[in-house]
Amino acid sequence: MNQNKEFKSGFVALVGRPNVGKSTLMNHLVGQKVAITSNKPQTTRNRISGIYTDQDMQVVFVDTPGIFKPHSKLDDYMDKASLSSLKDVDLVLFMVDPEKPGKGDLFILDQLKQVKLPVFLVINKIDEIHPDKLLPIIDAYRKEADFKEYLPISATEGMGIPDLLKALNENLPSGPQYYGSDQITDRPEYFVVAELIREQVLQLTSQEVPHATAVAVDRMNQRINGKLQIEATIYVERDGQKGIIIGKGAKMLKQIGINSRRAIEDLLGEKVNLKLWVKVQHNWRSDPSFLKLIGYDKKEL
Repeated sequence: MNQNKEFKSGFVALVGRPNVGKSTLMNHLVGQKVAITSNKPQTTRNRISGIYTDQDMQVVFVDTPGIFKPHSKLDDYMDKASLSSLKDVDLVLFMVDPEKPGKGDLFILDQLKQVKLPVFLVINKIDEIHPDKLLPIIDAYRKEADFKEYLPISATEGMGIPDLLKALNENLPSGPQYYGSDQITDRPEYFVVAELIREQVLQLTSQEVPHATAVAVDRMNQRINGKLQIEATIYVERDGQKGIIIGKGAKMLKQIGINSRRAIEDLLGEKVNLKLWVKVQHNWRSDPSFLKLIGYDKKEL
């Protein structure tokens, strides 16, 4: 640690509409996948913390579900998870697409105005637009709210990330190092493993199946012949969805398993034997007791 410079630390919430790149940014900052990404909206369901540490700063990024109008008990949980994450943070990164604010962005801005925290406007995906279009976007947001910083970035290309980190260092309070330098998330391994499996379901299946899917790790503590044994269940809401995930001759389930195992081995740094089951749990997204069973519990918020 640099003894000539005071150590800064704090908690930073990533908020924004679904699919603006919050998980991509957090994964880029911590240097490893801790949150799953997909081009489908509402990919993130829980608050997931990624931990960035350098010589004179530690930032605990809280990646929240995208904020939107709830339609089910699960949606309601996700919305409350997003807003409750603002209670205990030092500042907020409000991530938006490189376009003028729409209804969804303005809805979130109204929520942010109630929390009295410094808010950085982070305009993501700037690699997808002409630079001349950036200033009008910033001006449009400036008319809506007074942001502490305006930061254009590309989370996929790494553009603007040094400026973002510099702004965080300048605005976070002096404080302790909360986590070890090599720790990148506060979530237990089984949680991240379940998310990596769900990511493969999102990427390999289509239409309504992904959002009807939940994954629970049933066992993950035994090693046989040097391989970690992991057993997990993929839950869906209807028999037809179960058929799609299993696929003809179990081909789809096998591919989900192969891709998931590779991602899990990359994460854990060891060989894995992964067994997957698919079960139907009718209308689980609206069943509070089942949501609690698989880790979505509003009482924790």
